[in-house]
Amino acid sequence: MTQVEYAKKNIITGLMTRVAQIEGVRPRAILELIKAGHAVIPANINHKLQKPCVIGRGLKTKVNANIGTSTERSKLKEELKKLEAVVACGADAVMDLSVGGDLRQIRKVILAASAVPVGTVPIYEIAVAAQKKHKDFLKFDSEDIWEVLEAQARSGVDFFTIHAGVTRKSLAALKTRHRIMGVVSRGGAILASWISRNKKENPFFAEFDRVLDIAYKYDVTLSLGDGLRPGSILDATDPAQIAELKILGGLAREARKRNVQVMIEGPGHVPLDQIKKNIELEKKYCDGAHFYVLGPLVTDIAPGYDHITGAIGGALAASFGADFLCYVTPAEHLRLPTLEDVKEGVIASRIAGHAGDIVKKIKGAVDWDRNISLARKKRDWKKQIELSLDPHKAQNYRLSSQPKLSDVCTMCGKYCSIKVMDDCKLRA
Repeated sequence: MTQVEYAKKNIITGLMTRVAQIEGVRPRAILELIKAGHAVIPANINHKLQKPCVIGRGLKTKVNANIGTSTERSKLKEELKKLEAVVACGADAVMDLSVGGDLRQIRKVILAASAVPVGTVPIYEIAVAAQKKHKDFLKFDSEDIWEVLEAQARSGVDFFTIHAGVTRKSLAALKTRHRIMGVVSRGGAILASWISRNKKENPFFAEFDRVLDIAYKYDVTLSLGDGLRPGSILDATDPAQIAELKILGGLAREARKRNVQVMIEGPGHVPLDQIKKNIELEKKYCDGAHFYVLGPLVTDIAPGYDHITGAIGGALAASFGADFLCYVTPAEHLRLPTLEDVKEGVIASRIAGHAGDIVKKIKGAVDWDRNISLARKKRDWKKQIELSLDPHKAQNYRLSSQPKLSDVCTMCGKYCSIKVMDDCKLRA
């Protein structure tokens, strides 16, 4: 049975108990969220997870990190180092977005090495296989799709991004308002091109029951992808994006009926004043399904710093009810990220998620801030560093600026406001 079936039968599973302990809530609360379709535990029955997680309403905002090879650079050892780094930095899940090299072998090794849930975008492997076989990445049919989905699910993939909302209807909505960037999702672009060439409906949508059959068999969580997400803030919240979102809401309802776990992916590039509206629309059209957002990036002008633009948007999105943040690295739009890029991406998204959790009053969130502030008040540098989001970096900064380890830092020195006030109180 799937986690949804267990929940509907009021059976608390071992997974529910494990994630409840991590969250600091009762297992019954997790069961009720899963039963209502307001939380998921991405955990394929064939993947034994050391660090499972639960994503959903009223829970800590989770962070996903993307890794994977490209057609220009395919070195599995590098991706494994990235996997190790992002998990060490606190990523709750990873996605293997590989499109270069032996994809099945890469996925097998990543699944074996990952302590956290692993997601994929199956259309990538479908397109890569078509390119290898036919020298044309659009030359595939629905049977090729089901073969790849079955193989990935059987291998242990915990969640799939399925671009089932890129349909003839939603693509028609692109014509109702001009977009600067058109379709920027790689999976969305592949399927839009396939639909245009073949004059047929998207197989993921037309035969969604087959997607559900496979997901149900292995308890794979479906992440319904935003193939028409905006690639510029000027394209945000347009008719095509909303048309796709409504379709995804309908598909999510079908998934719940079939006892398949499901979440919804979201934008993308969104200006600050539209983030709240985007979260509200997703919750409305998708019946409160948990929202998995890329960023959002709140401006288009910062290549090389998009982990910051993404963190700004992610903090707001989380505060308004987004449940899962896909990290953005400094390399976004520019290159395959390096080891340092992925570390910065995870830390930036974790800051964003935690900032949102404070606003949502998630259990224990503000206690972290309280404890580090108390340590700062006491000038307890050891405790401050232990409690910091990135203790390694904090320690290096401290040692490099204050080799003698006095009780103040080199910013204020003898004029440290905290010490001045402590001395003032002593004299009083």
